[in-house]
Amino acid sequence: MDDLNALADERLTLARAHPHGRSAHLLLRQEPLRQTVIALTSGSSLDEHNAPPAASLLVLRGAVRLTAGSGDVDLGTGVLHPIPQERHGLLALEDAVVLLTAVND
Repeated sequence: MDDLNALADERLTLARAHPHGRSAHLLLRQEPLRQTVIALTSGSSLDEHNAPPAASLLVLRGAVRLTAGSGDVDLGTGVLHPIPQERHGLLALEDAVVLLTAVND
């Protein structure tokens, strides 16, 4: 069993030391399910990319903006939000850690 708080601390420390301000850890892979902890420093982002068949984002720390053609959504600590079925990106509004849950085909 993984301690998400400890993992969030670890990933955020690594993101702060990384030139791109990001760090990720694949937490669970049970095909087709995948869960990844992603840390982003304030102002860093994940560029626009395609959506998996089904996914959600849980903000463990900080605040992020989920960007998509259908509209941007700001998410804070404790918020769970579905990933839109379209190209999207993620911007850290402050140092943040998220849990991405995705189902791939």
